[in-house]
Amino acid sequence: MFTGIVSDIGEVLETEQQGDLRARIGTRYDVSGIDIGASIASDGVCLTVIATGSSPRNWYDVQISAETVSKTNLARWKPGARVNLERALKVGDELGGHIVSGHVDGVAEVVAVTPQGDSLRVTFRAPRDLARFIAPKGSVALNGTSLTVNEVDGTDFGINFIPHTQKATTWGDVAVGDHVNLEVDTMARYVARLREWE
Repeated sequence: MFTGIVSDIGEVLETEQQGDLRARIGTRYDVSGIDIGASIASDGVCLTVIATGSSPRNWYDVQISAETVSKTNLARWKPGARVNLERALKVGDELGGHIVSGHVDGVAEVVAVTPQGDSLRVTFRAPRDLARFIAPKGSVALNGTSLTVNEVDGTDFGINFIPHTQKATTWGDVAVGDHVNLEVDTMARYVARLREWE
């Protein structure tokens, strides 16, 4: 489990198709404290660490199944891409965002970016089957970042990115046409499921 509070911006160092997609991600994390088999949310996708190293910089490797590639934007990863990272939640850690599983539901598209003061107002278009789980003032995770929805209009929804979020994550680089990993709020899924039984 994760909180959606990004704790490092990593960099895709290399990718290779080896049956599954394998990626090497550079990080500022102390990799001596990362166990093989540990989970790291990488752009919001819970991925299992299969190797680590520290030369010429700290890095970890992950293997990404075809199923995960089909549900996320990871097929677009290229060397040099910046990636939001978060280590798995430990018992006793502060829950600063919301409960995030790292199981991406689909991919949303950036359809508008509008500066508002020092902040950025960004409009996303969600897949139609996921839009019903997104509500004003509700939570979503986008590329692994816990965010509050401002407004919803059909399949479109708006998010406001304050300067801190732009600096501490990859959201300072957002552009129209970007495809981002979307995880809807787990509670919204349960509420929708319960209503099906009414």
